[in-house]
Amino acid sequence: MSPAIPERALRELGRTEGDTDSLGLLARDQDTRRLILLRAVLDAADAAPTTVCPPRLLDRLRADWSLLETAERADRAAVRTVLFHPMAGPWAQRLLGGLTSATVARPGLPADLAHLTALAAAAAIRAGVHCTALLAPRDGLVSLPTLGAVRGSSGPVELVHREGEVEIRPANAPSLVARTQPDSTMTSADPRWLPVLALPALLSGSGAVPLDDLDPYGTEGSGLPRHGLSTVVRMDDHERKAWAECWSGVEPLLRAGGEHRLAEAAVLLRCVVPLGHPPGSGAGGVAHCSGTRREAFGAVLSSRPATSVYFAATLVHELQHTKLAALGALVRLHHEDATPRHFAPWRSDPRPFDGLLQGAYSHLALADYWQRTALGARRVTSRDLAWAEHARCREQVGAVLPALAGSAGLTREGRVLVNEMIALYHRMDDSPPPPGHLARAKAYVSTVRVIWQQRNGSGRQ
Repeated sequence: MSPAIPERALRELGRTEGDTDSLGLLARDQDTRRLILLRAVLDAADAAPTTVCPPRLLDRLRADWSLLETAERADRAAVRTVLFHPMAGPWAQRLLGGLTSATVARPGLPADLAHLTALAAAAAIRAGVHCTALLAPRDGLVSLPTLGAVRGSSGPVELVHREGEVEIRPANAPSLVARTQPDSTMTSADPRWLPVLALPALLSGSGAVPLDDLDPYGTEGSGLPRHGLSTVVRMDDHERKAWAECWSGVEPLLRAGGEHRLAEAAVLLRCVVPLGHPPGSGAGGVAHCSGTRREAFGAVLSSRPATSVYFAATLVHELQHTKLAALGALVRLHHEDATPRHFAPWRSDPRPFDGLLQGAYSHLALADYWQRTALGARRVTSRDLAWAEHARCREQVGAVLPALAGSAGLTREGRVLVNEMIALYHRMDDSPPPPGHLARAKAYVSTVRVIWQQRNGSGRQ
C-alpha cells in the first residue's frame, strides 16, 4: 500500500465514507499543492521574458508577494483562508499557464497578474495588517476575494486599510468605508459594497460556508457550458434569502443520510458558487445543474436547488467528486487511457474510465445516502422519494461495476477502492427498496442502455 494513504483510510473512502482524519489528509495534500502552485507562479514570473511579464508587472507581483509574507507572519490562518479559497486555484493555474506557454503576453495576463494584488489586500485585511493597494475592476466589480466587492467602478480604485477600517477610493466617485467585524466579514452602509454571503456552519467548530457570486474566477476558463452548466449568477436580495432558506434545512437532512455525510461536508466544503439555470431551461425553469472543478478544491458550483432535500443531495453528489479527485491526486488509482468508450446510465455520451469511476463513486454515495434517508423517514412522501432515488442510483451503479471491476489497469490502491465500492453496493441488499421502486429503476436503466447503444454503438459495458 502506498505510504501516501493508510489502508484504513483508503477502505473508508472506498465505502464513500471517511472520518475527519482521512478527509483531513486529502485536504492537507490539496492545500500543500496550492502553496506549491503559488510558488510556481512566482518562479515563472521571474523566469518569464519581458515580452510576457514586463518589469513593471514583475515589480508589482513581487510587492504583492511581500505583502502576503508580511500578512502571513501576522496571522497565518487568516492569510491561508484567502490562498486556500477554492477560486484561487483556477486563477493560479490560469496565471501559471499564461506565464509559461508563450513568448508574448496573452491579452488577459495583466488582469490575472493584477488579481494577486486583490488577494494580497484581502489577506492583509484579514490578518489586520495595514496596507495600501491599487485595485483594478473587472466587469464593473472591484473584488476582494473572500470578503466582497465594490460595484460601479470603471477605473482603478485605491484601497487603504488601517485599524480595521478599509477606505476604498474610486477615481471618479466618493470614497466608500467598510469595517472588518470580529467574524472576519466586512460591512458597510454604502450600497456599492457587496459582501460575500456566509451560509452558517454545518457543525459547531467548522467555518461558515461562503456563497460566492463575486469572485471573478468562479467559472472563468472552466468550459462549463460543455457539461450542461451555466455561469455564475449575481444574486439580488431576494435570491440571497432564497439560498439561505434552502441552506437552513440541509444540516438535518445530511445527518439523516449518515453522520459521515455531515462530516464530509463540514471538512471539504469551502464555498458554494451560485449558477444560473441550466442553458436552455429558461429563466423561470426548475431544472438544476451542479458540478465541481478539480483545480478549485472545496467548491461546489450549483444552481439554486428547488428544496433543501435536493440541496443536501447535491452536496453528497458533488463532494464525492471532490473527494475522489483529491484521492486520485494523492495516489494513482488506475492506468487506463482517456478514450471515451464506456456506457454510463447517467450520461448520453461514452465515458472514459476515469469519468466512469467518478460517476459510479458519486452515485454509489447517493444510493447509500437515499437508503439511509428512506429507512429513517417518518413521512410517507419523504420515504417514497428516498426509495425511488436510492433504487435508481443503485441500479445505475450496478450497471457499470463490472467494467470497473474487470479493469486490468487498476493499481493496487484502485483495486482496494473498487472492491470496497462493490462491498457497499452488495451491503445495500440488506434493506431493499419496495418492489415497485426497484422494478421502475431496472426498467429505467434498461431503457437508457438501449438508447445509448442505438446512439453510440455497443461500446464497452
